[in-house]
Amino acid sequence: MFLLKNNPSEVRSPFTPFSIKIDGSSTEIVVKPKFKEIPQKKLVDQLNFIHFQDGTIQVNFTHINYNQKVTISAYPQPCFGNSLECLWTTPLGGLHKLNALKFDNFSFSEAQKIYLVEPEALTLNDLGVYFTLPETCLEIIPAQSIMHPCDGIAVRLIQNSAVFSGYLLGFHPLALYIQVHALPPQTYNWINRDSGVNVILSGTSEIIYSGECQIMDGISDFNNGKLVLTPIFQNINRFSPKEFRSSRQTLQPSPHIVFSHPLTQKTIDLKIYNISGTGFSVIEEPYHSVLLPGMVIPNLSLNFSDSFSISCKAQVIYRRILDQKSLRIRCGIAILDMDMRYHMKLLGILQQANNQNTYVCSKVNMEDLWHFFFETGFISPKKYAFIEDNKSKIKETYEKLYTQSPAIARHFVYQDKGQILGHMAMLRFYEETWLIHHHAANNSFSNRAGIVVLDQIGSYANDSHNLYSIHMKFLICYYQPSNKFPSRVFGGAATAITNRQGCSLDNFAYFHFMRCPTPPQYWPKSWKIVVTRAEDLQELNTFYACHSGGLSLEALDLVPERFEQNSLDQEYGRVGFKRKKYLYSLIDNDVLMAVLLVNVSDMGMNLSELTNSITVFVLDSNALPSARLLDTIGLLSRNCDRQEYPILLYPVSYADKYAIPYEKIYTLWVLNTQFGDAYFRHLKNLFRSVLV
Repeated sequence: MFLLKNNPSEVRSPFTPFSIKIDGSSTEIVVKPKFKEIPQKKLVDQLNFIHFQDGTIQVNFTHINYNQKVTISAYPQPCFGNSLECLWTTPLGGLHKLNALKFDNFSFSEAQKIYLVEPEALTLNDLGVYFTLPETCLEIIPAQSIMHPCDGIAVRLIQNSAVFSGYLLGFHPLALYIQVHALPPQTYNWINRDSGVNVILSGTSEIIYSGECQIMDGISDFNNGKLVLTPIFQNINRFSPKEFRSSRQTLQPSPHIVFSHPLTQKTIDLKIYNISGTGFSVIEEPYHSVLLPGMVIPNLSLNFSDSFSISCKAQVIYRRILDQKSLRIRCGIAILDMDMRYHMKLLGILQQANNQNTYVCSKVNMEDLWHFFFETGFISPKKYAFIEDNKSKIKETYEKLYTQSPAIARHFVYQDKGQILGHMAMLRFYEETWLIHHHAANNSFSNRAGIVVLDQIGSYANDSHNLYSIHMKFLICYYQPSNKFPSRVFGGAATAITNRQGCSLDNFAYFHFMRCPTPPQYWPKSWKIVVTRAEDLQELNTFYACHSGGLSLEALDLVPERFEQNSLDQEYGRVGFKRKKYLYSLIDNDVLMAVLLVNVSDMGMNLSELTNSITVFVLDSNALPSARLLDTIGLLSRNCDRQEYPILLYPVSYADKYAIPYEKIYTLWVLNTQFGDAYFRHLKNLFRSVLV
């Protein structure tokens, strides 16, 4: 590579030390290096290292007639004394008339330092150059980071609907040095230097950076040019701003991050300043700065005292100078995605750092847990009567849930002096939906316990819902309206949010249906039970939008675009659990009367067996006789492996109209996690004296 410059202040080689000062709308290059003399022996060691790494040096000339600066790249050969042979990276051929060039010096960059060497050039030809090295040379330490050389990074520059291709020559967190090509009928003059441009940097498999930039300087011929660009923004908003942000912790010892820099492919190792479940910040020294705001890091490793590491995909979201004296830089990095098991470990560490009595998915003494459930009244006599025939299966299920921490389940425990005082759990039971259940607290010891585990699960959701691998678009729970605590928490949240697409409530009649050993004696020919079709779900959604306008159908996967998905069934199978979903439509003379969702899972996964139930949506209350609906439920229940099957019936008015006896009303609460701020604002107002 060679670079021709009209004067020293124009576009600089990627190896020239510089810093960039941005003041209002003006941008200027400020060179503030520090100089130090080093002996020939150290210079030789550095040159041999460059040869070992197949690196290059920059040989600098001045044109005798025109006073232009010319820089040519060369490969240094092994150096064993005071002489050095170098070969041009590209044989010069007719590109230069060497006798018109006056040799000045050569330079190279290593470990964020610049070495400027003024040797005697003994031989100079089209293939290379031969030097006699001086006794000393200058080591230059820039006040801020130098521009880092890059290779293999494609560039797309877009301005006013014109797209130019090229590649990245070098980068600095405040500047990009690119070469672009104009393809006919384009010319380089199409690029207006006074207007902004959009730049996209791509590696071999994905986009690494995109952003708006200003053109700071450049040189060109008719179809090619080199440009120095400055990104307009030093902060980006990867996600919508939140009022209730993730709690950041400063851990001791501090973890550190390690990654291969996506632009230079060099390994970067930085200490973490503070960390949360959504991201972290690091401190950079000005002359080691490598984090470009907006840059995506495809594979970053979080290392905790070398005892374990967590991998994730991340993005640099801001860069700020901490203080003008040291010019140290604080950079924020957002977690874009992380394996949900690793994220669970991270949140467990952070929540316990915040409160040593809180635990996320820790191993639980099962005897203590069962004693807690009975002692707190969570397992009431009526509930125990329903589950006691299957207690061995239920114990086996919970042993796996609470000791193996499968990806489909989470549990949160508040524990003091070895005693469980509060508990809450959730299951990913639908594709993008987690079911909150098993909320219990021992209030005789602490009034805080139930509220603390509620806050734990909320914090977990707040830290997790933006990660694709978590699949947490919705949170749901079922509760009885007569139960004051969940009515105040969940019902109150729905009232406070005042947007049924953000948070909704729907009531279901709940009862148990005894399995029918024989089919009904009479079944009219016009009535059919068929596997639900996409058009049936479309009609169900139209009915529900008019009747409720809430989120229940989408949260329960009862939407046309999702009804055939079964990836969650496979996920349950991979971790040793059972989960099946069946959809049936009840039709009379080609008219849809009801849709029935049959859920099948391991016994006792939910102690109210809401995960082993039939949920019924009646579309036409006037045309569907209750006897026909109950016969339909009876036919579907014949394939069940238990005598009683829980039924959730919507709307409740249908059960009332036909006097179908039901045991209780369950309210299905659904929260769109994008409305988390409104939910947390409600909790803060409700428990102001506790959650401080």
